[in-house]
Amino acid sequence: MNRRSFANTLIATGLLSTTLSHATEPFDLFMNTSQPLEDKSDKLVIYQIFTRLFGNRNQTNKPWGSRDENGVGKFNDITAKALQELKKFGISHVWYTGVIEHATMTEYTANGIRPDHPAVVKGRAGSPYAIKDYYDVNPDLAVQVDRRMREFEDLVKRTHTNELKVIIDFVPNHVARQYASDAQPEGTADLGQGDDTSKAFDPKNNFYYLPGQDFQLPDGISAPDWFAGKPYTESPARATGNDVFQSKPDRNDWFETIKLNYGVNYLNNRQTHFQPVPATWEKMRDILLFWAGKGVDGFRCDMAEMVPVEFWGWVIPQVKAAKPGIIFIAEIYNPQQYRNYIFNGKFDYLYDKVGLYDAVRRLMEGKGTTEDITRVWQQESGDFANHMLRFLENHDEQRIASRHFAGDPWAAIPAMTLSATLHTGPVMIYFGQELGVNPTQAEGFQGEDGRTTIFDYWGVPEFQAWTNQGKFDGGGLNDDQKKLRQFYQSLNQLVNTSDAIRTGSFYDLQYANNNGQSQGYDQHRLFSYLRHSGKQKLLIVCNFDKEKTARTTVRIPAEAWKTMKLEPNRTYSFTDLFRTKTKLKAAAGAGVPIELPPREVLVLEIR
Repeated sequence: MNRRSFANTLIATGLLSTTLSHATEPFDLFMNTSQPLEDKSDKLVIYQIFTRLFGNRNQTNKPWGSRDENGVGKFNDITAKALQELKKFGISHVWYTGVIEHATMTEYTANGIRPDHPAVVKGRAGSPYAIKDYYDVNPDLAVQVDRRMREFEDLVKRTHTNELKVIIDFVPNHVARQYASDAQPEGTADLGQGDDTSKAFDPKNNFYYLPGQDFQLPDGISAPDWFAGKPYTESPARATGNDVFQSKPDRNDWFETIKLNYGVNYLNNRQTHFQPVPATWEKMRDILLFWAGKGVDGFRCDMAEMVPVEFWGWVIPQVKAAKPGIIFIAEIYNPQQYRNYIFNGKFDYLYDKVGLYDAVRRLMEGKGTTEDITRVWQQESGDFANHMLRFLENHDEQRIASRHFAGDPWAAIPAMTLSATLHTGPVMIYFGQELGVNPTQAEGFQGEDGRTTIFDYWGVPEFQAWTNQGKFDGGGLNDDQKKLRQFYQSLNQLVNTSDAIRTGSFYDLQYANNNGQSQGYDQHRLFSYLRHSGKQKLLIVCNFDKEKTARTTVRIPAEAWKTMKLEPNRTYSFTDLFRTKTKLKAAAGAGVPIELPPREVLVLEIR
């Protein structure tokens, strides 16, 4: 679709409803009839790729190195072979992180791209969450910069051809301080265009202003030594992305970003102005429809809870009407808002960070208790457990293998198994998690913090061993890395083929085994549960203990047998489908005898 027809289509959509309880008129925009309809199951297996790092073969890894010194991965590095291997690995969706153009210290003025002032850029490569142009892609990722959008479109097609879906980031809360689109489609207005900068707040403005005040860099922040240009100026100052309404943010604030105005007057008790529809709502809807038109199958929405739920409830149905099957994932950290953002905001899935991630992380570190898991599922059970996206790593979190976390990638076995099988919702793996990536060096702005950098040009040695100069055959992996990757692949295959895990119900067994009811059952380190459907019954036991083998009997109460529609007075076989291939028989009333090594799991099919 060309820019003119895109604009005409938007105009033709007519009036837009702001009522959450009523869908807007259906659109016929961007229907992707060449792709099959979305699988009705919520059991997605998402693989997050940090795009600029994925295909980088350069091994220089100079701290604060430039693009030319340290190299950068390209869209074209994600080849058909790479995607085929991800498909074999058991992935259904690929989240390409860092696609949309963001602020960077690397200049592309020769390609007609305006440079960013390095004083308001984090790292040589820049943060992918400081968006510079919502309608363009990161030029770093293109082999031919002037064909960068075509190279992204080719990646989308290549991903679809290999039977995978595409997710990209949508960053709705804030943009780079020097945001200005040079790829703005005709008929659409740029953010900030027409703002009345004399007003601190106006629902017609896209940004919040501090009239009469000039922006000041945080203490300790300045342009790098090599930069010979003028100081950064911004007058009047605009509010910073993490809700900082002062002209001089702190260095730990998101100082490189400015907050978008969705009609909430933060300086007047968060008074809302949602009718008529705020200008920002319409512009952000246009942006979502633009990317839907590129064939994107889903959006991971950055810091979604910093944007009013009313906007999401207004925009998501419109995008879904334009492209049925498209999904929305919210980064959200307030459990009190989960139901609101699912049922009023219309999100498909939410991050389960303040919940299952935090609970199993403590266990992986040798702290915490499995009783925390019980509290999580009790809070999330019922009407929205299937909406929770489970993970152990992503670009914000520390790597499991790092000294800042578990210090051992194999600590993931019980935690990842539980995360993937506890309920019917989606699960996510961060690139290199399956290889035990362990960052041990300060890459630049990121520092040595156990995370893979999102701000710097870098190569990831463990991942480069798997990509093996573009062969994507794991030729450089050692035996331990190969075994670890096989664990993740086997888990993905289990998730993809098990009817009980994909569609079945959950039944907790902790209450029947805790407090001495089963001899040798450690109620703080063991977690047992059933997953059952009409086609399959599974008993899953996870041992989170770092040192002790569990020797106990797992009781399955009569009520559980009744719930599974199995006779409670018969003898059943129990066969491990996953790790140990254990086979045993047990009478239903007598319990299931198990011997489970430290940090191991059993996935026993009951027949």
